[in-house]
Amino acid sequence: MQLSKFTDYGLRLLMQLMAMGPERVSVKRIAATFDISEHHVAKVASELVKGGFVLSDRGRAGGLTLAKDPSEILIGDVVRHLTGDVPAAECFNRGSNSQNCRAFAQCGLRGPLIEAQQAFFNVLDNYSLNDVVARPMMMRELLKHS
Repeated sequence: MQLSKFTDYGLRLLMQLMAMGPERVSVKRIAATFDISEHHVAKVASELVKGGFVLSDRGRAGGLTLAKDPSEILIGDVVRHLTGDVPAAECFNRGSNSQNCRAFAQCGLRGPLIEAQQAFFNVLDNYSLNDVVARPMMMRELLKHS
């Protein structure tokens, strides 16, 4: 399974917020750190706010912060939220039928692909934001120099 850029940016954003916490971090700063557009960062941040992972404060002293303790933010939950209900293959889409694939009626691939996708998320569920930013102070220093 491959993560979308949107999901990748979301994970980077969360890692930066953890490293910089409790300081608020602006969308502009995050965009500059990872050399991605502010527009993309704003969209990702908005989705992370909707998911309850990030808090957003407007205004001069505003910015983004984590909505909960990093140990409570599971990577699997974040990836699920940011990817939505993306099927592993086209034929998994709701309403799929034999018109999408001639082999649909006899295909045995759906089961293994569903199982693999679930295994992917099960592994990610074993890791929190705390686990993936093992040394926040070192990460903070790396991100300051960008």
